[in-house]
Amino acid sequence: MMRLEAWNEERIEDIVQLWNQEIGAGFPMRKELFKQNSFEDENICNRASAIAVDDEDNVIGFIAAKIYQEKKMLDMSRTTGWIQVLLVSRNHRNKGIGSKLLVNAETHLKNAGANQILLGRDPWHYFPGIPVEMEKTKAWFAYKGYENNGTDHDLIRTYNVHDEVKIPKIDGVEFSVLELEDKELFLEFLQRCFPGRWEYEAIHYFQKGGTGREFAILKKEEKIIGFCRMNDEKSVLIAQNVYWAPLFKERLGGIGPLGVDERERGQGYGLAIVEAGIAFLRQRGISRIVIDWTGLVEFYNLLGYDIWKTYASYRKGI
Repeated sequence: MMRLEAWNEERIEDIVQLWNQEIGAGFPMRKELFKQNSFEDENICNRASAIAVDDEDNVIGFIAAKIYQEKKMLDMSRTTGWIQVLLVSRNHRNKGIGSKLLVNAETHLKNAGANQILLGRDPWHYFPGIPVEMEKTKAWFAYKGYENNGTDHDLIRTYNVHDEVKIPKIDGVEFSVLELEDKELFLEFLQRCFPGRWEYEAIHYFQKGGTGREFAILKKEEKIIGFCRMNDEKSVLIAQNVYWAPLFKERLGGIGPLGVDERERGQGYGLAIVEAGIAFLRQRGISRIVIDWTGLVEFYNLLGYDIWKTYASYRKGI
């Protein structure tokens, strides 16, 4: 027999153990990351999230589901539900456990106001979709009515000691690491040019105690016209492009997202701000860098980045 339990942080050790048992070889989970993304995110829909437990009180499956619930009036959809992760122990599959978890999540997300559900892509996500190598998982969700609507990639590059990356020099603009005194200027830039998720992530970054060291900025006449996020293990939160750092012995850095004011595009600033971010990470001794959740493969190929992981995005209207 199996029963569903309410979402409960006291089960975190068992949940993380199950994750690593099932998919840890490619996506190693850490307790602090799971706590950050699946328990501390206030957008977790507690009724839609659940833990499957067997007769001997073992965790044999779980689902984490979200809908935007924060009071911040940002450009974030309040009618989108997200399945952050759904996992069932391989020894307990084909018994309807995953179906019960999914039906419970879909029912409560709909009751909370969702009219569509995305797989991954949530605030504080793990994945932008289903890893493409998980063929049975993709087929299972397709059977449940989810439609594939695109592909995204994580990219990677390893630098050796001879790979020099310089901060670009372009007349009329300057590249620097964001200083805390420019926080409001930066947030105003994001609100104006990139309202929504990137603004949301930056606000939370500062709320968590961020000092600015995770952002390379591009200034023109004292105005911020572009940015690039750059993460490492010293960041105040575990950022998306260093989630899977335990796969490597050496330190892992992450680049992205990035953006340039649309009025300033077409001048090579996008590639240049990425190069600046990479240069700053290299100055910190980072030799392996990941760029996550992107479709801009050819753009990043120009900087020597290649596809590392690929994801199929899925959605369902409810």
